[in-house]
Amino acid sequence: MDFSDTMGISASGMRAQAKRLQIAAENLANQETTGTTAGADPYRRKTITFKETLNRTSGVSGVDIKEIGQDQTPFETKYDPSHPAADANGLVKMPNVSAMVEILDTHEAQRSYEANLNTMQITRSMLTRTINLMK
Repeated sequence: MDFSDTMGISASGMRAQAKRLQIAAENLANQETTGTTAGADPYRRKTITFKETLNRTSGVSGVDIKEIGQDQTPFETKYDPSHPAADANGLVKMPNVSAMVEILDTHEAQRSYEANLNTMQITRSMLTRTINLMK
């Protein structure tokens, strides 16, 4: 493994965590988005899963997005008969988004992103030192 492999691994991790942050932000932005017609489903929380990828040329593994899915946990309901999405009983389905879960996910993604960034910076520093030694 060489310096470019290390940089590639870190870059793939940073891309994956950036997408994870984007999904969490979208979930948070839609935590109150209900349906617009009677009985309609609200926004459904998105999920993200990752997979290991192998660069066949270098033999080095990285990370990529496997799937952006939807959380199938049931919706909670809220009584609001005046809401346009209320069913015959006056219940409105609410999104299955928990602000606490999304905030924790953003913190974890941020820490992982920073770890990959630090690895990239250390690799760059080592490469610079190696070049300076060769002068």
